[in-house]
Amino acid sequence: MTYTPFFLDGDTRPARWRVTCDHAANTVPPMISGGDLGLPAADMARHIAWDVGAWGVSLALGRLLDAPVAGANFSRLVIDPNRGEDDPTLLMKLYDGTIIPGNRHADADECNRRLDLCYRPYDRVLAGLMAPAGSVQLSIHSFTPQLRGRPPRPWHVGILHAGANPLAEALLRLLRAEPDLVIGENEPYGGHLPGDAIDRHALALGRANVLIELRNDLIATPEGQQAWAARLAPLLTRALADSGL
Repeated sequence: MTYTPFFLDGDTRPARWRVTCDHAANTVPPMISGGDLGLPAADMARHIAWDVGAWGVSLALGRLLDAPVAGANFSRLVIDPNRGEDDPTLLMKLYDGTIIPGNRHADADECNRRLDLCYRPYDRVLAGLMAPAGSVQLSIHSFTPQLRGRPPRPWHVGILHAGANPLAEALLRLLRAEPDLVIGENEPYGGHLPGDAIDRHALALGRANVLIELRNDLIATPEGQQAWAARLAPLLTRALADSGL
């Protein structure tokens, strides 16, 4: 079977939304270290290798919003598509206390090879989706309830944005009105990184955007993924209308 470094679902759907999932898979392509980074399966199933549950939520949101959905079909440990090409964390050798054996000797040439094989093809898909005027990037991620040696993370959902963002602000207002949710603004991470996927494909073009982080224990099952997509879709539709964008 031919390897393709991205997923694309519903690319002819008419909505303004473009659902993107940068850490959709924990795949190690066969041309990268023979398809094995030297980690046990239990580590490859953890958040260090991908955003657990995020792709299922993305697919469900695409259907509910009638929007195209794109995802990266390679582990963030191979190369991270949510980093700029000059970011020092683009190719990680240590992540949340775990050494990545297959990355130990990866040099600049190996990094560039992975960019060509994985990162850049996915990046071109995102560029194509976001090119039409009026496109709205909805970036779906998930986070672990607790990093090693760190305090538990109480949030159910985090909304990330850089500076003034009417869509993110409208969505935050709606989510904060939900009595059973703990909502973080720029939690568990702060805003966006220069050169990340939203910076490249939304901010650089002046496109509306929002990044949603879901705690991964809430979306670890297909049932949880469907339930959260069903909960978020009407809020996203209302937030876009409220934002005036």
